[in-house]
Amino acid sequence: MIVVSRFRVDQSDAEVFRVELQAALEALAGQRGHLHGAIGCNVDDPTLWVLSTEWKDVGSYRRALSSYDVKITAVPVLSRAIDEPSAYERVVPGAALNEQRSRSIG
Repeated sequence: MIVVSRFRVDQSDAEVFRVELQAALEALAGQRGHLHGAIGCNVDDPTLWVLSTEWKDVGSYRRALSSYDVKITAVPVLSRAIDEPSAYERVVPGAALNEQRSRSIG
């Protein structure tokens, strides 16, 4: 599973945001099921940032979000993300795609 969270950040807040986003990535990276993560800043629009993480499965990501360290460090940053769908399934050649339906909790 891939999670892509995009952020719009004023350039005057960029350095503080960069530190906060790095701390969020580190908190997420310490969770079971985390495979990889990266931070990026758009080359054409420096106010647009991305946090991309890869997870073993959707359950790993959801459990990570309920971790105390993630709630304290990452969730406040993630709450600033642009309001758009952020979870993607990995598409493997020849494999069937998951059923297209909402997977929201509750």
